Amino acid sequence: MKTVHQQVDSVAELLSLLRQGGVLRGYAFCGLDFPDEAVECRFERCLFMGCRLSPFHHFAMGEECYVFPSLPKPYHTFLAHLYTPEELYDRYDPASPESFDECYDTRVYRHYISTGKEPDSVGEHLARSMHDHSVSVALHDMLDRYPERGVVAVMGGHSLARTDATYRSVALISKRLTEAGLLVCTGGGPGAMEAAHLGAWLAGRADSVVDEALEALSVAPTYKDSAWLSSAWAVRERWPRGEEWSSVGIPTWFYGHEPATPFASHVAKYFDNSIREDGLLAIAKGGVIYSPGSAGTMQEIFQDAAQNHYATFGPSAPMVFLGTDYWSREVPIYPLLADLLSRGKYKDLRLTLSDSPDEIVATFLANLG
Repeated sequence: MKTVHQQVDSVAELLSLLRQGGVLRGYAFCGLDFPDEAVECRFERCLFMGCRLSPFHHFAMGEECYVFPSLPKPYHTFLAHLYTPEELYDRYDPASPESFDECYDTRVYRHYISTGKEPDSVGEHLARSMHDHSVSVALHDMLDRYPERGVVAVMGGHSLARTDATYRSVALISKRLTEAGLLVCTGGGPGAMEAAHLGAWLAGRADSVVDEALEALSVAPTYKDSAWLSSAWAVRERWPRGEEWSSVGIPTWFYGHEPATPFASHVAKYFDNSIREDGLLAIAKGGVIYSPGSAGTMQEIFQDAAQNHYATFGPSAPMVFLGTDYWSREVPIYPLLADLLSRGKYKDLRLTLSDSPDEIVATFLANLG
């Protein structure tokens, strides 16, 4: 008999189930410390992932119960939820720049590099796979809160300066999409990605606050500037995020030299970059915004075009290019795609080229149907 496991990842939910008593069947318990009273229940067809169990708990397990212990790593083998910036930067003190070296994110990156991007150790490879799987589960749990076409991805260069006009445009677009109830997702790094999360962070406030925040961030235009993170932390503290506004960053330790933006409310950080890259485009069923970028952004454009052409993840979604001059002259991908579409080499591409945040936002709102 096929069992679809219902995930339980909070102590409150676990205690509620235990109070019911009897047989608990078809649950997946993630990262929980099981209390003594759990032995009064019977478990069948359950998964215990990274849970703290006593020998007595094992006696309460019936048929088809499996225990997956956490492996001793500097990262969580099983995650019950997406990361937050506070977790990634757990030991960061803006007044002590050197504290960045002791953060969870930095510690994991050092371990990742020391054990190899392609580890020889079977145990390391297994631990990373379990970590990434739990991240994917937590990510899709969050996506279920939004309509299928309510998830929009923002792509663009990591080197885009905070002082660039395009950075402001991306922030305003993301702010308005978030205020309209859409979920903005990015690769979770600096540059255009950070701009998108800044806009979502400031949702619900006047547009003038965006300009005030940009002025505060201008002391460190790029992530290579020493005050990049501390200035972002100052903006977070000055304008706290409203709980109703969210955005998801999806970075990877493969590019761990680029810091994860502290403006994303939720962070799905992966070890495996291929899962992360393919997954970001796969979940963006509401469409993708392409701000100016280089090789990585161009790769994403053609990957997205192929997915839309073949309807890999459902109906074609908007491909919106921010920057008329950039995408039509400096990097003329837009006229190329338009030409290929007109000659039938691509089908079902929904292309937009614009410099107007209002026009771009309207395109995605119209796509909601």
